[in-house]
Amino acid sequence: MRLSLPSVGSWRRWPSDVLGLWRSSLEFRTIAITVILSGIAVTVIGASISISIGNNVYDQRRAQIESESQRATVLAQGIFDSATSSEDNNQVELDSLQNQAQSAILSSTSSPGGTSIAILRTPGQSTSQTIQNIASPDFPNSSISREMRSAVARDSDRLHFQPVSLTTSAGRAPGIAVGSTLQVPTAGQYELYLVYDLSDAQKTLDFMKQTLAIGSIALVLLIAVITYVVVRLVVAPIRQAAETSQLIAAGHLEERIPEAGRDVVATLGRSFNGMADVMQRQIEQLAHLSRMQQMFVSDVSHELRTPLTTIRLAGDVLYGNRGDFDPVSHRTAELLHTQIDRFEMLLADLLEISRFDAGAVELETEPVPFVSLVTDSLAEFEPLAAEAGSTITLNARGGFFEAEADPRRLRRILRNLVGNAIEHGEGRPITVTIDSDADAVAIAVDDHGVGLRAEHAERVFDRFWRADPSRRRTIGGTGLGLSISREDAILHGGQLEVASELGVGTRFVLTLPRRRGVTITSSPIALAVPQPGVDTEGGPA
Repeated sequence: MRLSLPSVGSWRRWPSDVLGLWRSSLEFRTIAITVILSGIAVTVIGASISISIGNNVYDQRRAQIESESQRATVLAQGIFDSATSSEDNNQVELDSLQNQAQSAILSSTSSPGGTSIAILRTPGQSTSQTIQNIASPDFPNSSISREMRSAVARDSDRLHFQPVSLTTSAGRAPGIAVGSTLQVPTAGQYELYLVYDLSDAQKTLDFMKQTLAIGSIALVLLIAVITYVVVRLVVAPIRQAAETSQLIAAGHLEERIPEAGRDVVATLGRSFNGMADVMQRQIEQLAHLSRMQQMFVSDVSHELRTPLTTIRLAGDVLYGNRGDFDPVSHRTAELLHTQIDRFEMLLADLLEISRFDAGAVELETEPVPFVSLVTDSLAEFEPLAAEAGSTITLNARGGFFEAEADPRRLRRILRNLVGNAIEHGEGRPITVTIDSDADAVAIAVDDHGVGLRAEHAERVFDRFWRADPSRRRTIGGTGLGLSISREDAILHGGQLEVASELGVGTRFVLTLPRRRGVTITSSPIALAVPQPGVDTEGGPA
């Protein structure tokens, strides 16, 4: 069995993976926050306890050392005070008393780590007799600083303390040096130094810190496990509610949250299920009404075709013989012929709208040369534009003018956009611009008519909506052209947008992907109304 170690790339990705998990997982975020805050709290509390215990142990040990050192000094001073005044025997007696004092001092101390002793003559004295400096074999002479010796010699009425570092077989260990003075008869002043090994106290503190560290880690892990269990109990119903809502949003209206208990989560589940029941009924009702509406429009459109065909035949006969009629009947035959054409257009648009609503529309795409198709479509409108007093100018830019599209639907979009421009262009010039890039092809139709207010521009694609209901339609529109055009653009995977400015004009921009299935992110033509005298690229016309 071979173990595969994580690759360098996987180690480099872990920060982004953790960040993604942080953003997506409520459980991970809650547990991480709890563990971090608990770790900080446990660390602060553990450090406080450790410092407090350390100070307490040190204070107790120092008090014990002070008591022992004071007793040892008094004991040694008492031994030296017992010396006789005979100068002949005084030197021998002093040496003997010194050894007795050293033995008595060592026997009176009870430091677990051991005690080192030194009796040193205070410098700068001149006496008739002296005793030799003595020290324990392991006495750390280098640990006694000059400052401490000066303080002991100067202030002989009290004990002096100094922290020291000792070298032991196990390494470095802490210690305390205590200095005091002894008055030796006929020999002058001597300094007594006791060095206590505090390695036992340090071991106690190290063990306490280790225990606190292990206990803190165990406590944080226990908190993490408890938090995980609690979060699982709380988050599981929330996750189930989120999954159920996603299923309902995807169309599975019968999905519900299991209900159990009487707590807040169960109340949430019952409320959610009640809301889902209401929504399901409303959605089913709306879907039923939509189907009925689609069927009604489709049936009415089909049923009207039969009498409309008969009316068309009779109207064509009357229109063909209108020259034999009196002026009133002649005009009536023309109006009848025009309205029958408009009626047929309305039926065709209604059928197309019903297909869009039913989702029964399919594209028949093929490579389409946009410039040729737009040129042919504009040629159909030149007589109508001339009659309205407008001129149509084609401005082709870019180099990717061929794209996959449904030519029939594309022509219908152009007819609706150009017809709308003639209808509202007020007899001013109309510009059609084609531009493209590697991903999309765009067509912009600009007129310089009265324009629209912002709130009206948002509704131009609504069915049967008119900005000015009193305005007469001059080219016989049905009120569904722009709505169908937008549906055709969306069907191609593109978009149809409008921008308008009062007193300046209106721009419609159709953007289609050059290849079917490609998602477009931007349009080659900006959605901004061109100002008079400025072309669509922002330069002089």
